[in-house]
Amino acid sequence: MDYDAREQLQATLDPEDWRELRVQGHAMLDDMFDYLEQLRARPVWQPIPQAVRDGFHEPLPMGPGDLAAVHRRFVDDILPYAAGNAHPGFMGWVNGGGTPVGMLAEMLAAGLNANLGGRDQIPIAVERQVVEWVREIFGFPDEATGLFVTGTSTANLIGVLVARTAALGVEVRSQGLGERHLVAYASAGAHVCVAKAMDIAGIGSAALRLIPMNDDFQMDVAALARAIAHDRSAGLRPFLVAGTAGSVDVGAIDDLAAIGRLCRAQGLWFHVDGAYGALAMLAPELAPRLAGISDADSIAFDFHKWGQVPYDAGFVLVRDGKLHQDSFASATSYLKREQRGLAAGSPWPCDFGPDLSRGFRALKTWFTLKVYGAEKLGRMIANTCELAQYLKRRIEASPELELLAPVALNIVCFRYRCGDEAAANRVNAEIVVALQESGIAAPSSTTIAGRLAIRAAIVNHRTAARDIDALLSATVAFGKSRVATS
Repeated sequence: MDYDAREQLQATLDPEDWRELRVQGHAMLDDMFDYLEQLRARPVWQPIPQAVRDGFHEPLPMGPGDLAAVHRRFVDDILPYAAGNAHPGFMGWVNGGGTPVGMLAEMLAAGLNANLGGRDQIPIAVERQVVEWVREIFGFPDEATGLFVTGTSTANLIGVLVARTAALGVEVRSQGLGERHLVAYASAGAHVCVAKAMDIAGIGSAALRLIPMNDDFQMDVAALARAIAHDRSAGLRPFLVAGTAGSVDVGAIDDLAAIGRLCRAQGLWFHVDGAYGALAMLAPELAPRLAGISDADSIAFDFHKWGQVPYDAGFVLVRDGKLHQDSFASATSYLKREQRGLAAGSPWPCDFGPDLSRGFRALKTWFTLKVYGAEKLGRMIANTCELAQYLKRRIEASPELELLAPVALNIVCFRYRCGDEAAANRVNAEIVVALQESGIAAPSSTTIAGRLAIRAAIVNHRTAARDIDALLSATVAFGKSRVATS
């Protein structure tokens, strides 16, 4: 063996024996298929033993290890102690369940290892294909642009930054805000990432006005109009309104059509935070509730929630593609674009967001849409809302339980009734923890008008009526036990 061959053998990270790797790889894939197929036999979530936690405080490995042994460690110490959002009993927080198809697509993307920051490559054409489909879903024009990002937190930030450019011109990127005092508006029920976006954009979270909600937990549009008028009279510059399509607490949808009309009349950027609710557009029976979303200037949402694409797969859609590009594109010699060769294909995705290094998120989304189709995904989304209505009816029929908020989509907030109102928050908080630790179901909690609620977010395509029944039976049992020992 000559020197170059010896050096290559020592330097490469590829296996010496590809057949052995294939065998191990198939075993790893089979383990994940077994995991997904047998989810119902597992607890949704279980507490992590201290010994397992302690096992993840090891010194840096300096020498090579055995892949089979590392895989066994994954099976023993990682797989059983995840959050459990793939499980049909997971109803805490708005997390999608993923699919076997998405898992396989993620494996293919990892093998290809494409960087979708730029250059002339078909993976970018795949992402552009998904952008075309998203335009179609929301009725946006051909000049609209879109981008995969980590999640709606980043997508909302991009929406704020493009709106900032629309208000102050592209020079804001180099000159900053100066003395120009921008203000924005969102519902009091909006996700905290909207305020965080204002913070990161340099505008300040204090410049976000939280508008009161009506009895349906929607933004009060009349109060919004008054707030805009008040800020203008104070010499401030309103520039953006963020409507919510599927609020984090109760799943409420703001009156997007009314907000859109007000924004057009006031010359304001109309952004929609549709983290999970925006994809209700795929369900014909739900889409009318999103009336007005097609008039938005930008929309942020996640394919990894209702779309069931594996994490992460956030997305931002911007009506004015040129303004979107002007808000992020930066000319530099080492990213010079050409008419031919690998440096062709301009504009690149990095011209529409902050990331130059970008994974192939589009592939698992493309696979999901190609394999399942928009109609089946829409039926799945509608089914989760039907299950929420089933849960609502079961709560209303139960003397031990009470509903705490309207059920607009797929989130149900309720609690176990306690004769002692002062103890109700404590008892229901204990019920939530007991449910999680039992492994039967995993709801989360929130606070509605000062009352702690058990919050069931039905997002997983695997969830069925029997999982709702199991949640309620366990809730009542744990409630009776907690009240009896109080």
